Amino acid sequence: MLTLLHTADWHLGAQLQGWPREAEHRKVLRALVAIAAERRVDAVIVAGDIFDSLNPSAEAQKLLYDTLKELRAALPAATIVLLAGNHDPAGRIEAPRALFDLVNVAGVGAIARKDGEIDADVHLVPLRGAGGAIEAHLLAVPYPRAADLPVLEGESEGSPVVRSVCALYGELIAAARARIGASPLVVTGHLHVAGGLESEGAERRILVGGEHAVPPDVFPPDVAYVALGHLHRPQAIGRESIRYSGSLFPLSKTEIDYRHGVSIVTIREAATMVEHVPLPRPTACLRIPPRGGMRRQDVESAFAALALDPATPADEKPFVHLTIAAEGPIVGLDAEIDAIAEKFPIRLASLTVERPQRAETEAPAPAALRLSERQPVELFCEAFALTHRAEPTAEHLTLFHSAAMEE
Repeated sequence: MLTLLHTADWHLGAQLQGWPREAEHRKVLRALVAIAAERRVDAVIVAGDIFDSLNPSAEAQKLLYDTLKELRAALPAATIVLLAGNHDPAGRIEAPRALFDLVNVAGVGAIARKDGEIDADVHLVPLRGAGGAIEAHLLAVPYPRAADLPVLEGESEGSPVVRSVCALYGELIAAARARIGASPLVVTGHLHVAGGLESEGAERRILVGGEHAVPPDVFPPDVAYVALGHLHRPQAIGRESIRYSGSLFPLSKTEIDYRHGVSIVTIREAATMVEHVPLPRPTACLRIPPRGGMRRQDVESAFAALALDPATPADEKPFVHLTIAAEGPIVGLDAEIDAIAEKFPIRLASLTVERPQRAETEAPAPAALRLSERQPVELFCEAFALTHRAEPTAEHLTLFHSAAMEE
């Protein structure tokens, strides 16, 4: 029997509207180590996007190494595998390889070849059970960068990039099977598999071309488990054994409702069982109001209703995503809301303005004229009305003409 902890998308060094997330990362990674120790896992797989930036800060790198140290202290015999994602500097994942080898950590940042063929010595990692025997192998596949993809001859339907990624996985899996035969195989991936639900605004479409997702059948049915990274929502794709573990905590407003956690995978001969284990949310992330928008004059009372302790430490203040319902001008709204937020122990993470939907019976917009046929004041009035859903006042027009005179 073999027990794995699958995690991904740590995004160490990430910020939210300028607010650092390091304190949250430290808390949640300590919880992850505790889960790994409690479940006595035989391996920990981090399926990409360990860092948030291709040039991670010294603090972000130190946090990674601190976590590896804690994992090794809690699980002296466990295998730890780090895969590069599209956010990661592949070279920095691989550079410590000589030191990683001493402590049974594998770091794979790019596809490795020897004499043109897949280097199985790099990509195939033995996974040992509690007794020390090899129970399965891990095919460690990082984010496939353009230089990693094979060039395919001839023409075919669909995205050539997707076809190249599928061909790359076919080559990798064939190389693994040539080495281990029919033994249990775990495969990793940092990419978008078709059918996966994205987080709006949080994840890049990382395969170029008209199609950006590979089909789930790129992973053959004889693969025991597929540990995926990139999508932040925990989810299975196609079958329960193809899974995104998701991110550690909400990295954007769209992720507030996710059940963030890790995947605990048990492989016993031909059977694979997967359990999603939630992680405690290190900092509250609030959407105010929960749905829709609120009037600007109600914001202060809504913040007061949270009844937060004024002595809340800075790195424990909840993140607030505020939506204002507005029909007229919103001039000065940002400054007004910032001034209100400063009175409370919160961190304003986003401010969205929600406007009423246009009625379907409204007349269509007039045909566009050439710019040379328009007066600047006409363009100003139209832009103001479009933005604020109200006509500019005499004071607005006076300010516009005054600014125009200065040009």
